Amino acid sequence: MNTAKKLAFGAVLAVFVATWIKPLWPLEQSLHSSLTVLGLAGLWWVDRRWRLGNGAFAAICGFIAIHCIAARWLYSNIPYDQWLQSLVGWSPDAAFGWKRNHFDRLIHFLYGVCFTPALVQLVRHAWPRLRFGHAFTLAVMTIMCSSLVYEWFEWGIALALSPDAAEAYNGQQGDPWDAHADMLLATLGSLLVWPLARKALA
Repeated sequence: MNTAKKLAFGAVLAVFVATWIKPLWPLEQSLHSSLTVLGLAGLWWVDRRWRLGNGAFAAICGFIAIHCIAARWLYSNIPYDQWLQSLVGWSPDAAFGWKRNHFDRLIHFLYGVCFTPALVQLVRHAWPRLRFGHAFTLAVMTIMCSSLVYEWFEWGIALALSPDAAEAYNGQQGDPWDAHADMLLATLGSLLVWPLARKALA
């Protein structure tokens, strides 16, 4: 792992530690943080074996850092509207007429954006002669399938935990189409990487 990657990895660890200072909902945050730990361990292992590019590695680190911040507020409670009003005097909730907290939507979109470059690289490591378009297609399909599996995981949480605990973790906020929207946004985020990835990786 080179210096740039060490700095990115160290920054994520610092964010992770900071979000655990006086946690607001320790039990629920620990559930979300289990994914953080798995993600960081997986990223370390994958990079040691296949050497991701600095940009792809940093993108995943950025995603995990944002996930850590969101996990502190259990996604549904992150006060992005208040933050933006304080910083720039603008309220997205008022501007778009939003009735729910949409930060979880951003996270799913960024999942597609931030993981697709690394997935393209991994596919091309596995099949060096594969054309870029085919590698990108497989990367998008991986984003779609993993998003589906995660939604199954959330469904399992909903079945296993009490209704209040399940809602605290899943953050559906009464939206019956929550899973569909999340999977769609992850797919769109992945597809939007095409121009940049084609220029950098083709």
